[in-house]
Amino acid sequence: MADVDVELSARRPERVVVLALDGVYPFELGIPSRILGAADGHYEVLTCSVDGEPVRTNADFTIGVEHGPEILPTADTVVVTSMPPAYIPAELPEEVATALGRIRPDARIVSICTAAFVLAQAGLLDGRRATTHWQSAEPFRRLFPRVDLDPDVLFVADGRILTSAGAASGVDICLHIVRTDHGSELANSVARRCVVPPFRDGGQAQYIDQPVPESGAASTAGARLWALERLDEPLTLADLAGHARMSLRTFARRFHDEVGLSPGRWLIQQRVARARHLLESSDLPVDRIAAEVGFATGASLRQHLHAAIGVSPLAYRRTFQQAR
Repeated sequence: MADVDVELSARRPERVVVLALDGVYPFELGIPSRILGAADGHYEVLTCSVDGEPVRTNADFTIGVEHGPEILPTADTVVVTSMPPAYIPAELPEEVATALGRIRPDARIVSICTAAFVLAQAGLLDGRRATTHWQSAEPFRRLFPRVDLDPDVLFVADGRILTSAGAASGVDICLHIVRTDHGSELANSVARRCVVPPFRDGGQAQYIDQPVPESGAASTAGARLWALERLDEPLTLADLAGHARMSLRTFARRFHDEVGLSPGRWLIQQRVARARHLLESSDLPVDRIAAEVGFATGASLRQHLHAAIGVSPLAYRRTFQQAR
């Protein structure tokens, strides 16, 4: 009987509570339910407001919710969704502070876009690395100097606190949650069902206002696809530029404009992503995986994986073996 209880407990879906605040963007409010709800029953997604009453959106309608803040203590993950800057109060409203105070200390807390302001006002981001929409980066820095803001990335996972950039980055961070909890195979399956990319390259820089490229300007997309098929090879900037038939300087500039990263950083990112997949889905030794993805040694893979997600290859593999 005890074994049955353990098995049923192991199968209990993680409860995700989405906290809708005044002025919420309807699109962002629906992201957790759409993405996490497609993860084969691994998540139960519920929505609440600070008082159980309907929530005004930034559109011409309000949204009725089924729950009030009483369900927040039951959440394994809480997602706070974004609102236009005009709706963000100068100080954290008492009812919002009270609602956030009901979250369990061990719960994962996620912000989408400008909801990072809410977490920062509550002191949840002090001393942590975080991100928000690039257009809000400067006021955020002025208001919250104790937060290590990185406006160049699509999302940041700092322990149990996760923050994301604008709008569609909510999709990215929800897929990251699935990938972290249950592996790349399920995250990729969810992405296919929702017709979204399982992993977006680069950071926010590619979405910041840029001069319009000259008509007929060549793209680096072909070189990126070419490189992804050859990650096990010692690719150089000259190799990529040569494939794109551009000078080194032109290629590097255009690559950064399109992706938001330098070619070198992008290659490391892709190699780490491929290594994570192999650690999850195979029993290959770490040194063999390093060679498969283009790192010179297992030590190099360990260094880059730890820099990216803060764990060793063996610890990462052990996490996903337990999940399976």
